[in-house]
Amino acid sequence: MAKKKKVVLAYSGGLDTSVIIPWLIENYDVDVVAFAADVGQGDVETAPLKKKAANSGAIKCIVKDLKREFVTEYVWPTLKAGAIYEGAYLLGTSMARPLIAKHQVMVARQEKAWAVSHGATGKGNDQVRFELTYMAMEPKLKIIAPWKDPKWDLQSREDAIDYAKKRNIPIPVSKKKIYSEDGNLWHLSHEGGVLEHVDKAHNFDMLKISVTPQKAPNTPGYVKIAFKDGIPVSVDGKRISPVSIIETLNKIGGKHGCGLLDMVENRLVGLKSRGVYETPGGTLLYKAHSALEQLVLDRDTLQYKQLVSNKYAQLVYDGLWFTPLREALDSFVDDTQKVVTGEVTLKLYKGNITTHKMASPFSLYDPDLGGFANVEMYDQQDANGFIRCLGLPMKTRALLLKK
Repeated sequence: MAKKKKVVLAYSGGLDTSVIIPWLIENYDVDVVAFAADVGQGDVETAPLKKKAANSGAIKCIVKDLKREFVTEYVWPTLKAGAIYEGAYLLGTSMARPLIAKHQVMVARQEKAWAVSHGATGKGNDQVRFELTYMAMEPKLKIIAPWKDPKWDLQSREDAIDYAKKRNIPIPVSKKKIYSEDGNLWHLSHEGGVLEHVDKAHNFDMLKISVTPQKAPNTPGYVKIAFKDGIPVSVDGKRISPVSIIETLNKIGGKHGCGLLDMVENRLVGLKSRGVYETPGGTLLYKAHSALEQLVLDRDTLQYKQLVSNKYAQLVYDGLWFTPLREALDSFVDDTQKVVTGEVTLKLYKGNITTHKMASPFSLYDPDLGGFANVEMYDQQDANGFIRCLGLPMKTRALLLKK
C-alpha cells in the first residue's frame, strides 16, 4: 500500500487545531504531524500536548522550545528598530508568527511533508504571516488553510465542538470564552466580547499579567535597565538571560499597571479590529531604549531612524519578516546601535513610566552647552546670522505678498 502524504500542522492544542487534525485526515487522506512551538505562552506541557494530538489523530507531535530564539532573533531586532505599529502596538503576535512558521517548515523538511497547514482565519493577519513565511522558506510546499478551504463547513465554536464529539475527540466542552486570547513571552492580547463594540466601556476584567493603574501600588517603583549596543543585558544590576529579562520586567511592569493598551488597529486585510494588549515588560524596554537613544544619537540620525522605525513596524505587522528590505533595515539599525550603551532608571507609578535618570559613555548631552550661560563652544551672537539665513525664504515671501 502506498504511503500517505504528510501534512505538518501548526498546532496549539486548542479547539480549532484539534479539530483540524481529523478534518485534514478526512478531506485530504493524509498523515498529520502536529507541530507546537513554545514561545512563552505559558501552557506548553510536552507530554499532555503530544497525547492530545495523538487522541485527535496525529501520527506524531513535535514540540520545540523557541523562547530564547524568539527574544534574541525577533524581539531584540524589533526593539532596536523602535518599531511600533500605528504608534501604539508593540507587535507581540506579529513577531512570533514568522518564527513559528519557519520552524514548521523545518519540521516539514525533516518529515518530507507534502504540505503545511495552519488554523488562522481568513479575516485576520496571521494567515498572511504564516503563508508568506512558508513561501519564503520553501516555495514548493502546498499550503492548506482550512478556514479558506471550500471543504470547510464549520462556522462556529459550537460546530467545532459537535464535530469533535462525533469523532470522540477529547475536547473540554465549556462555556464559550468571552475573549479570544493570544500570548507569548512578550505580550498577551485579548479580542472579542465587549471589545467588539467600541461604544461600550469595559473594566479590564480580561487582564492576566497586569493590573489596572487603580489597583497598582500607591508608592512608585524604580527599575534600572542596562543596554549594550542597543540590546538589554541586565536589570537592576543583575546580568540575566534574555528570556529572564523579559520575564522579570513583565512582573515589575505588570505590578505597576504599565503597558496596558486598548486600541482599534487597521488589519492588513482591510478591516479594523479592537483589542486589549498587555505588554508590561516590553513597554518598559521600549521606554528605556528610546530614552537612551535620545541621549546618544545625533539629531539627523535619530530623526531618520524614526522613519525607519515606522517602515520596520509595517513590515513586521504585514508578515514581511523574511524579506531583503527588513534585512537591509537591520543593517542600518545595527549601525545606529553601536553607541546605544548605558543605563536607564525608570520610575513607575500607576501605569505611568518616566525616565528617572540615565547615563552613557556615549552621551552627547553637555550640561554646559545645554544650560543658559555663555560658554566657549557656543557664542549666542552667532545665532543672529543663523536665524537671518534660516528665515530668508519666509521674509522674501512675506515681502512679495505685501506687494
